Amino acid sequence: MTSQHENIHENIEEELNDLKHELENFQQEKERIRAIIGKIGGVPKFQTKLINVIFIAIIAISVIVSIFTGDKWRLLMIELATVTLSVKIIFLIHNQMRINHFEFWILSSIEWRINEMIKLIKKMTKE
Repeated sequence: MTSQHENIHENIEEELNDLKHELENFQQEKERIRAIIGKIGGVPKFQTKLINVIFIAIIAISVIVSIFTGDKWRLLMIELATVTLSVKIIFLIHNQMRINHFEFWILSSIEWRINEMIKLIKKMTKE
């Protein structure tokens, strides 16, 4: 009776250790993902905010100057605003491509882990 009780106790301790190990792995993975998301733009950095302010300032100044100046500066300012908007759109497309690549990487990683777990479950059911 005591050996059976000891076996149950050992199994519980073994399961707890496995759960602790899985929790530690999860925490490490979560921190790694958080760092990666921060790198690709999860939280706007000072540099990104500064670039946005510069873009807005260039466009606003171009529009104001084109309204209050004669025809000589109007065309130049409209072209400057158009080029600035085009550069910002290209920048946004580039950032979206980085985010799409990251999402694809995450989904591929999840699929790989699911397939790994399915193989393990099939192996366990055969035994």
